[in-house]
Amino acid sequence: MANPTSSRPLSPHLQVYKFIPTMAMSIIHRITGAAMYFGTILIAAWLISAAMGEGAFDCVNWFFGSWLGLLILFGYTWALVHHLVGGLRHFVWDFGHGLGKEFTTKVAIALPFVSVALTVLIWIVGLVAW
Repeated sequence: MANPTSSRPLSPHLQVYKFIPTMAMSIIHRITGAAMYFGTILIAAWLISAAMGEGAFDCVNWFFGSWLGLLILFGYTWALVHHLVGGLRHFVWDFGHGLGKEFTTKVAIALPFVSVALTVLIWIVGLVAW
């Protein structure tokens, strides 16, 4: 009796895929989506501490004002911005624009630089306004 699955083509393994910028941005887009989930928990904790009273609020504000807290908030801001810019890229693709291989590669290479630049700009504006 013949094996009915022996004539089927095998699925390619990860080793046959060439790691390209669009693949990297897709992976980072998913990671920033997960990071936004955890960052939103921190914002909820900040709001809950405000409702709990001055002592709890001061404690959370102290943490967010520390170097570690500021680093986490900067990373959260970057995750938001990177996910937003990546989402806008997908939104444009949904309308059938910018789907050429060369263009998508250029956009994928530019995306980290744009997201970092926008994050720094947001923090500069925020620090100047504060």
